[in-house]
Amino acid sequence: MNKYKKPYVIAEIGCNHKGEMDIAKELIKIAKIFCNVDAVKFQKRNNKELLTQAQYNAPHPNESNAYGATYGAHREYLEFDVNQHAELKNYCESIAIVYSTSVWDTTSAKEITSLQPEFIKIPSACNNNYEMLSWLCENYKGEIHISTGMTTKNETDDLVNFFITKGRNQDLVLYNCTSGYPVPFEDVCLLDINLLKEKYESKVKHIGFSGHHLGISVDIAAYTLGANIIERHYTIDRTWKGTDHAASLEPMGLRKLSRDLNAVHAALTFKSTDILLIEQVQRDKLKNQKV
Repeated sequence: MNKYKKPYVIAEIGCNHKGEMDIAKELIKIAKIFCNVDAVKFQKRNNKELLTQAQYNAPHPNESNAYGATYGAHREYLEFDVNQHAELKNYCESIAIVYSTSVWDTTSAKEITSLQPEFIKIPSACNNNYEMLSWLCENYKGEIHISTGMTTKNETDDLVNFFITKGRNQDLVLYNCTSGYPVPFEDVCLLDINLLKEKYESKVKHIGFSGHHLGISVDIAAYTLGANIIERHYTIDRTWKGTDHAASLEPMGLRKLSRDLNAVHAALTFKSTDILLIEQVQRDKLKNQKV
């Protein structure tokens, strides 16, 4: 019997749709039909709530990735409103793939909660926004997934304890993550999955892994270490303009990731008998019979 939880693969589209609904739907369709993943995930921000006026009006730090003259204009260009998110959720449901979104502020959390997705994600940058987390714990009934990039161990303790006090820790999915785009292999720090499992596996619903590295081998290792939920950024073309594309998988990479995770899941068993049926034929033919 396979004691490993079945892998659950999330294709994070984020803002890789470039602000275009047609591209967003194409990414959803490819993720479902070609890549065989379980869920897609977008992002929702209320930029004027999230950013200071100075941040909003400042130029984008990397002009070549900018979709507007200021960082605020750039973010607004890439932002779908709640009605567009409802359209994306309906489209996901029409082709039987799970829709979700990362929320960056309380207003966005309220808007996405109104759509009642199966889960909502909290990015590493916002996992200390206890106003937002409190509202979600009290008003949203689905799973709450949270990344722990750029977060100290004490801060992670505080986070889990907060969910325990709210009685929502069994709806919490905690992700190992390193915040970087892309992340070099030596900074992925996969063994932190072991620490999360040791400290929190009995307290939360799942341990996950959110990766911003290159390739798919690290994700397979993360699953083998016990992170059954695997989230990867995903795009049609890694050369497109934007910060996240370079740290994303293209469709073939995501397809191979889903394939290989399911293959590893099937392989992670003990032999049910000393000689398996598949081996018996070879044993009868090849095994030394003179001993």
